[in-house]
Amino acid sequence: MIDLHYWPTPNGHKITMFLEETGLPYKIIPVNIGAGDQFKPEFLAIAPNNRMPAIVDHAPVDGGKPVAIFESGAILTYLAEKTGKFLSSDLRVKYDVLQWLFWQVGGLGPMAGQNHHFGTYAPEKLPYAINRYVNETNRLYGVMNKRLADREFLAGDYSIADMASYPWVVPWKRQGQNLDDFPHLKRWFETIRARPATERAYALTEKINPDAAAGTIRTEEQRKVLFGQTAAVVKN
Repeated sequence: MIDLHYWPTPNGHKITMFLEETGLPYKIIPVNIGAGDQFKPEFLAIAPNNRMPAIVDHAPVDGGKPVAIFESGAILTYLAEKTGKFLSSDLRVKYDVLQWLFWQVGGLGPMAGQNHHFGTYAPEKLPYAINRYVNETNRLYGVMNKRLADREFLAGDYSIADMASYPWVVPWKRQGQNLDDFPHLKRWFETIRARPATERAYALTEKINPDAAAGTIRTEEQRKVLFGQTAAVVKN
């Protein structure tokens, strides 16, 4: 059994997509990031960066003690190696997948995240910041679109690279993008959206956070919890 510390955000969806694809048994432990659950000592014990998702695998392949992992890219890699699925053992194919996984965690996720922050959540609308991240998101969409011009998925077969990237394209309207401008990306997006495992993963949103449609941030206190963090939140 895998304990999944989760909240329905793009990074959280990555892991439920994988788990639903493979049928690995898992239990969701909600981490309400608007309420500050990510700062609880029991969560920090497995996720010292106070960010979800995180997992605890109670049945690792070596038969030893439970394995705790934080960071979505590391979790996807671990689960892929555990199951032998969605990450090829072929040297060249494996690193093709991993380079696109790293591209997502180092590029698409952070840039789209800043896009969301300055365009939606920042109390002061700063045109330079908004334009900077909308344009960079646009460039990254272009990178994906070009990559997908001659292949179905980012690294050939469907893989953890696709599962990592898809949730960050779901909010394309909020990111100031138009999928019609990226026909190969749009085809990829619609293909993944139609997968039964993707549908099951996203169906968890309403179950875990019925207020998701209203947004994560609805009060000033929630804003402080999510955006007012300094080293003080982890010093103990």
